[in-house]
Amino acid sequence: MKRRSVNSRGMNGIKSLHISKHPNVMRSSLLSFLNHSDKTFLLHRKTLLFLSLSTMATETAAGREAFRQLVNNTLERRLFYIPSFKIYRGVAGLYDYGPPGCAVKSNVLSFWRQHFVLEEGMLEVDCPCVTPESVLKASGHVDKFTDLMVKDEKTGTCYRADHLLKDFCKDKIEKEPNLSEEKKKELEHVMAVLDDLSVEELGKKIKEYGIVAPDTKNGLSDPYPFNLMFQTSIGPTGLSTGYMRPETAQGIFVNFKDLYYYNGQKLPFAAAQIGQAFRNEISPRQGLLRVREFTLAEIEHFVDPEDKSHPKFADVAGLEFLMFPREEQLTGQSSKKLKLSDAVSKGTINNETLGYFIGRVYLFLTRLGIDKDRLRFRQHLPNEMAHYAADCWDAEIECSYGWIECVGIADRSAYDLKAHTEKSGVPLVAHEKFAEPREVEKLVITPSKKELGLAFKGQQKMVVEALEALKESEAMEMKSALESKGEFEFQVCTLNKTVTLTKSMVSINIEKKKEHQRVFTPSVIEPSFGIGRIIYCLFEHSFYQREGKTEEEKMNVFGFPPLVAPIKCTVFPLVKVEKFDVVAKKISKDLTANGISHIIDITGTSIGKRYARTDEIGVPLAVTVDSTESVTIRDRDSKDQIRVKIDEVATVVKEVTDGASTWADIKWRYPTHTASVEDNE
Repeated sequence: MKRRSVNSRGMNGIKSLHISKHPNVMRSSLLSFLNHSDKTFLLHRKTLLFLSLSTMATETAAGREAFRQLVNNTLERRLFYIPSFKIYRGVAGLYDYGPPGCAVKSNVLSFWRQHFVLEEGMLEVDCPCVTPESVLKASGHVDKFTDLMVKDEKTGTCYRADHLLKDFCKDKIEKEPNLSEEKKKELEHVMAVLDDLSVEELGKKIKEYGIVAPDTKNGLSDPYPFNLMFQTSIGPTGLSTGYMRPETAQGIFVNFKDLYYYNGQKLPFAAAQIGQAFRNEISPRQGLLRVREFTLAEIEHFVDPEDKSHPKFADVAGLEFLMFPREEQLTGQSSKKLKLSDAVSKGTINNETLGYFIGRVYLFLTRLGIDKDRLRFRQHLPNEMAHYAADCWDAEIECSYGWIECVGIADRSAYDLKAHTEKSGVPLVAHEKFAEPREVEKLVITPSKKELGLAFKGQQKMVVEALEALKESEAMEMKSALESKGEFEFQVCTLNKTVTLTKSMVSINIEKKKEHQRVFTPSVIEPSFGIGRIIYCLFEHSFYQREGKTEEEKMNVFGFPPLVAPIKCTVFPLVKVEKFDVVAKKISKDLTANGISHIIDITGTSIGKRYARTDEIGVPLAVTVDSTESVTIRDRDSKDQIRVKIDEVATVVKEVTDGASTWADIKWRYPTHTASVEDNE
């Protein structure tokens, strides 16, 4: 247990804040509390931050569950979000955002647009949610966008197979103190390679460990793939199949040609999109972390595959934060702090553009209020990487559920544009014009369709496609063998067999040509943000409790940064009299004119209770009208108050909520108001 001493200026004695070392305690809330005020703190015993969290969020699963329950109860009670269709008992994996939740989400998305779209000069698009089958067939989603599912053999209830195995291993490790070291290592290994298990291997492990349906304890079926897309039909005939999009990216890829032209046929450029995506999760759980409809914010940054440098990389090169490279994962080490410039220069991160976006994502998340000590960037293991990807990293945020993937940053090479070029017949390419014509050597592979047709009949097309996909080194090896031996044993992956080619079936030559331009398919760097996951982690990182009137009473607080707070300010007439109401309405008008979200609370309840109500939804500032000439402004986290003239209130509030000044900056410019005990209560 770590103990921080806080000197109380103007009081006798020293008060202490206790901060648990366990990462699931909301340390970010405590630290933001400490950093929000100046170097010394004016804290009454009643305003001392109460560490209920350190006793709840212990090393145990029960402690994490208790903390999670406290946060979620507060979120639902204050209508940040609630289960959808609640009066009809709801539907798993679907949630509604209430007024404060909508405001937080809107503020997060507004900052996302400013941080990425505006600052990076991106092209924003908005594409339909319903997507034709042909598009998702080309992208691979129709055939491969699956999870492995098992069924309760008696009730038919479906479960995600890998989740059952993961939960079994995790429970054994956490809840069985007498588990042997050998067995523990075995279970840890299973969890580490879970994503790499085949259908057969996963089914074998489920049977080996005797895993049953968690609700009924009935036996389970063998695992089988289940496509996660919601299928629909487009038009009244039902003949045109479509799907609710599982991601927003495909809308950007299919519009590449027009976007490239709009951008003056220049690379690099980025397109961005915010929108809903849909995934028919087998057994959704974990609240906002795994849902069936969710908001994605995605960026597709198109770049020359031969030049992945970034002109603004120097702006983020000096950042240092937690990274978890694949080497550390494979050798059982922990994440460690690395300097971004070192990670790129040493090849840990594949290229500058990928590194630049990793740095920008780090800045985005930490400015939102995510605790930098509970944020790491984990590199994908080889078994997680798609065959075409150059490098992939996930921004993972730790919360009571563990480390949660919230942003994926991937170098997808040219796979997506090539796939849509092949299926649509429309070349999605870029051009580099040369100042002078260049003589280049070109590999020319010319299949003899007549000879191949006679030899392979209906399989001719697959053989031709395999020949056209040859790399130069492979083609030259084939050419050498055909010239020396007259035939070549050629592996055709799509046929899953080797065929024999003769010299008459294919011609391979290197030809010299003059070119005036280079035509190529751009590579794509893709940061993809799960907005709901980021918001939920922000809720946990911002939540803390402090003492109320009595030692037993605990007051809930969401310590949101002003940037994302659902309401920036509240206005309270101290007592319900007309002269104070007039002042409150004038301040409200000034705040509205300055674009500051606020509420007026003129209920007859005590000022302390009104403070508590707004603290619980994360309002950073409260204006109390107690005279007709000046008012007090109270800071949520320190509970310090200053006295400000009525005409200056909107200016002061805007300075703090826009980030132009901190509370500490403002505090020293205005007289301190000493609150009465009743005000604080």
